[in-house]
Amino acid sequence: MWLRQFAAASDANTVQRFIELRVQGRSFARIAQELGVSKPTLIDWSRKHQHTIANLAAIEREDRLNQLLATGEERLRQLGDQLRVAEAELITRDLTTLSTGRLLTHIESLRRQLRREAGPIQFTTTVDAIPENEYADRIQVWNP
Repeated sequence: MWLRQFAAASDANTVQRFIELRVQGRSFARIAQELGVSKPTLIDWSRKHQHTIANLAAIEREDRLNQLLATGEERLRQLGDQLRVAEAELITRDLTTLSTGRLLTHIESLRRQLRREAGPIQFTTTVDAIPENEYADRIQVWNP
């Protein structure tokens, strides 16, 4: 009895490790060698757990992307910092110089970027405050 329970737990751990390795992008051949499981079994597991593998891989990709890209708040802060530096430089400039126009254009460009990054102001309301004929309870599919 305990041998069967041990084997079931061992199989579950092996399947979990297989899923982790597939999420990392490892090939069936490499996983078969590492886990000591046949490729046909791995292919069967891949079909059986395809949604889990795909979802975990998507989460991994999103995490890597988030590490590379600044958050919206961080981008707003960076643009604001650039705008303050450019405006401080403008104060020191003689407005009769040719490069001042370019500096003004840069300042306006930064302001447009800030407005675009901040987006429109949006207000929300609770669901029970929405008139019955305007509320639609439906499921939305999220596609990244």
